[in-house]
Amino acid sequence: MFRHKGKSRTFAHNLRLATLLSFVAGIVNITGVLAVKTLTTNVTGHFAFFAEEITKHNYFAALSFFIFTLFFLLGSFTSSFLAELVSKRNPEISHVVPITLEIIVLILIGIFGAQSGITSIEGKLTAFFMLFAMGIQNSLVTNISNSIVRTTHLTGLFTDLGIELSQLFFYKKPEENKKLKTSIFLRFSIITFFFIGCFSGGFIYHFLEIKTLIIAAFFLLIAQWFDYLRLKFHLFKRKQKSKLKLFNSSK
Repeated sequence: MFRHKGKSRTFAHNLRLATLLSFVAGIVNITGVLAVKTLTTNVTGHFAFFAEEITKHNYFAALSFFIFTLFFLLGSFTSSFLAELVSKRNPEISHVVPITLEIIVLILIGIFGAQSGITSIEGKLTAFFMLFAMGIQNSLVTNISNSIVRTTHLTGLFTDLGIELSQLFFYKKPEENKKLKTSIFLRFSIITFFFIGCFSGGFIYHFLEIKTLIIAAFFLLIAQWFDYLRLKFHLFKRKQKSKLKLFNSSK
């Protein structure tokens, strides 16, 4: 899911990555809306609010919305920087540090985060670090999938989906049609699991409140360990095959 990059990635890798992490993003999205009354998985709306507050001469409020975008950018930068740093020594685990950092950030917000809206300092800090965590995730997923998968916001997905649905009327060759339908299915999967994450996160929020983010972190941990166990299993199989070949050659 995380380890394969470039030409070694398959549709199955991208589908697993897309569904699980869009589900996590959906949970974070609804938790941010319910806890601090703002969007915490993308920055498009914050630019509009920033411009609105500038026109009203509410410069302190405008600064807050501008910092929201900076924290998402910082998360993206940190994720890519750490992945590149680790990949110099061990490319197969370059994803581990960024996703571990995201897990830690979500758990800490779940424990210490505020539920007072963004008008308070505590609410602003909570939103800052939720955007930081989503910046980490978006950068990581984009790099791993070579920009095929994005999981933290839906604007681009609906745009691409609309384009590809229209292309079904024109691309009739079997190979082109199959590739197009595969891409459409992937985008539908991301959108579906984002909504499932939002709905289930909203339900869980009534019981756990901002601690719902710990559930999101738990699913990321599952994804990380799933990838690790698959790697160990494949290494074990490879080792057993090489032993069998050595045994057969020695006969």
